[in-house]
Amino acid sequence: MELIQIIALAILQGLTEFLPISSSAHLILLPQLEGWADQGLAFDVAVHVGTLAAVVWYFRRELVLMTRDWGRSLAARQMVGESRLAWAVLFGTIPVGLAGLLFKDAVETVLRAPLVIAGATLVFALLLWWADARGRGARSEHTIGWKDVLIIGVAQAVALIPGTSRSGITMTAGLMLGLSRSAAARFSFLLSIPVIVLAGGLNALELVQGEAAVDWRALILGSLLSAVAAYLCIHFFLKLLERIGMLPFVIYRLLLGIGLLYLYL
Repeated sequence: MELIQIIALAILQGLTEFLPISSSAHLILLPQLEGWADQGLAFDVAVHVGTLAAVVWYFRRELVLMTRDWGRSLAARQMVGESRLAWAVLFGTIPVGLAGLLFKDAVETVLRAPLVIAGATLVFALLLWWADARGRGARSEHTIGWKDVLIIGVAQAVALIPGTSRSGITMTAGLMLGLSRSAAARFSFLLSIPVIVLAGGLNALELVQGEAAVDWRALILGSLLSAVAAYLCIHFFLKLLERIGMLPFVIYRLLLGIGLLYLYL
């Protein structure tokens, strides 16, 4: 891989993984528009490791408490401290795990078409705008119940369609359920951790079973750059979200979707 491709794709992955604008769409479209060769499975795993490291480090204190109280809840057979949030993250991951296994082939082939990406980008931009505009929620992520977990979990499964945005649709669902903007974003980011682990694990397994040559320079640099970009993205997004809302991202998605329709229709 050329240096410019490594830098562009790694930073793009780091930024778009957590913004409500769809990382999968951007990583599919940029190489197509630039005429780059496919970056390969190993690079995809590396940049996902970077984004995983960023979100785990950012929420490290919360994750320590959640893990501790989750273990205590198993022993006590009742909710303890932050165990409720830990269980919500775990159960919220089940729908996307099942959907990924059932629809893996379609997601990796027919759903990667530019027009599918354009349609999902536009439709879910409007849904995000509607949820943010009508939402006056003040609930925190610590109030999430089982109904909320089911709805947000199913929404996350829909994000397997490129262009939907995993973070975007889970935030949309959270806003519709009465969560505040920051609570919807924080739960979405916590929910990303097992999803990235599962997706990265499956890709790593495929990589181990293959015999492709490994470009270690690209993997190491890509992982580091995606980690830095993702951490900064989470930090500033959470700081600015209550002030700016979702409208800038809605406008960006609408412009992107319309641009794709113009290019590919």
